[in-house]
Amino acid sequence: MSKFDEREKAFEGKYKLDQERAFKANARRCKLVGLWAAEKMGITGEDAAAYAKEVVISDFEKPGQDDVVEKVLADLTGKGLDISEHMVRVEMDRCYEEAARQISEEEA
Repeated sequence: MSKFDEREKAFEGKYKLDQERAFKANARRCKLVGLWAAEKMGITGEDAAAYAKEVVISDFEKPGQDDVVEKVLADLTGKGLDISEHMVRVEMDRCYEEAARQISEEEA
């Protein structure tokens, strides 16, 4: 195998690993956002975990994160909470950073 082939294989492996990490971080982010929203709505324990799972599943409805934002925002405002879309997106960004940190620590 030539050096070029070895480098190509290494890049492909890194790309695959990066994609797997991004997928895991995105799913973890959705879970963390779900737990955050559950807390805001006064949902605790197993019910909070179940709600977080619903949020994770909602991410598969359409590409991007808009489906998660729509679900969480609708649920929060449906409970009478004064939460803006911007606030949900800021929390999603914070949760993504936390999710990526957690996954990095788990892999170390």
